[in-house]
Amino acid sequence: MNQQSSGTRLSLVVRLKDARDHAAWTEFVAIYEPLILRMLGRNGLQESDARDVSQQVLAAVAKDVERWRPDGREASFRRWLFRIAKNRVIKFLDKQRKHGVAAALTGGSNIQQALDAEPDRAESLSAVFEREYRQQLLRQAADEIRAEFRDSTWQAFWQSSIDGQTINDVADELGMSTGNVYVARSRVVARLRIRVSEICGDED
Repeated sequence: MNQQSSGTRLSLVVRLKDARDHAAWTEFVAIYEPLILRMLGRNGLQESDARDVSQQVLAAVAKDVERWRPDGREASFRRWLFRIAKNRVIKFLDKQRKHGVAAALTGGSNIQQALDAEPDRAESLSAVFEREYRQQLLRQAADEIRAEFRDSTWQAFWQSSIDGQTINDVADELGMSTGNVYVARSRVVARLRIRVSEICGDED
């Protein structure tokens, strides 16, 4: 994915500054809430707690997005969003400790170290957040273009590119030649790249 397609669409972020733009907020939540939940869940929070913290993050974005300004570097908005998530998780962990609720976490000490005590671990979590964003973007694009292709074309792409099956196995399973599998996969990948670029729009 090129630099342009890896960025949060600036126009969407600008629209978030209007609390009445429900379409922008719907799109934003659809992209970011799943990746926030996955990041929190993979790093120690149980599902119910991850959802609570995710809602706090989204509320903080709604409150503070007016003050966000792009810094001209790639993924600046996501770094800003990650800092909000980091701060909300730390507050959550502090609250849990004060109330002696150790059972609320499956790996609380690990996430606390990653977010609070160890800069290199925090940086690795930021990288996870970025990777989750890219994967979420691909999921969204794939869902949107799925109906444009015949089922056999889509399955050839999905099984060979996503499921990791060999071209020969996919060809045998779908009753296609290996050449047709390559062509089908290339068609979907090319369309997917275009759709990702369209979703991203201008670089942040």
